[in-house]
Amino acid sequence: MTEQHTATRALTTREVVKPTPADLMEDTGTGLDFGTRPDRLPGHLTPTDRFFIRNHAPTPRLDPTAWTLRIEGGGVRVPVSYTYDDLWSRFPMISVVRTLECAGNRRALFAEEVGARFEGTQWGRGAVGTAEWTGVRLRDLLEPAGITSRACEIMPESLDAVRARRPMPLAKALADDTLLAVAMNGEILPPDHGFPARIVVSGWLGAASIKWVGRIEVSERPLHVPWNTRDYVLIGPGHPPEGTPITGVPVSALVELPWPGRLRPGPQIVRGRAFAGERPVVAVDYRIDHDPWRPAVLTTPGTAGAWARWQFHWNPRPGDHVIRVRASDDQGRSQPDSSPWNALGYCQNAVLAHPVMVG
Repeated sequence: MTEQHTATRALTTREVVKPTPADLMEDTGTGLDFGTRPDRLPGHLTPTDRFFIRNHAPTPRLDPTAWTLRIEGGGVRVPVSYTYDDLWSRFPMISVVRTLECAGNRRALFAEEVGARFEGTQWGRGAVGTAEWTGVRLRDLLEPAGITSRACEIMPESLDAVRARRPMPLAKALADDTLLAVAMNGEILPPDHGFPARIVVSGWLGAASIKWVGRIEVSERPLHVPWNTRDYVLIGPGHPPEGTPITGVPVSALVELPWPGRLRPGPQIVRGRAFAGERPVVAVDYRIDHDPWRPAVLTTPGTAGAWARWQFHWNPRPGDHVIRVRASDDQGRSQPDSSPWNALGYCQNAVLAHPVMVG
């Protein structure tokens, strides 16, 4: 068991700030991690009050007047520091709509799929959400420091109790949509979502979007930390003994019904979301029981880094049914019938058999 998982599982008290009522969010039992109920998603964006929380330590309470961001390391010519006011007054702001998903999303369903229990947060389907993030492009903050010609990795570091951190390649850090965000859905970042500032890394696993950032290291060599060597790596067949660090997340789909679902008989619309990480979703198909696969309708266009919405009409008869949904991205990758096994239960993306009782 990793150090992060040991610390998480040892907690018995709730250590987040915002309310997490059961009618909006799913309690994983760690005191730190709360998922969004899929049947409580009213629009394209996930409301902030029900956006999932994934913490490695209790939510820190930080004073923006005392906060600074340091950019330093062997990969810069001159270390620089910024205050919270600097972010608002010295740099252009942009807004992007991006989906964040924990690599461990659906871990509990993965365990059911393979008949074994995985360590780590026992997520259902709720460790995914989409928001409008507003902030400064990370490259604009890095530029005054003078990136050296040999710089290869950028590593944001959190101000939480465990100093969560995860490196990314320089090219990803300099991308147009890699941000240091200060606002979420048009409001100042809430404490649980990274106030005063957090990284948003488009299309990558949620662990790369470090919250409560206080330091960014620029390195001329690859960086190895627990978050890319012991956690958030794929260990198993097809991977080296030390594991493969997870970057982008695989294509998957979500039905906006409880598990199991309950519906009335008669004509109705079944809705959901599909996400493919760095790639856009271009198609979603559905299957009822043993019927043939049919195309669902995409009601919002798939874009790189953000989920697409889909729906289909159904006139169910009373009784027990199973809905299966399969999403595909623009590279022709679709959800498999079974998830590739890995020791830590990451990246479950097999087609789910969603039970639904109609009566």
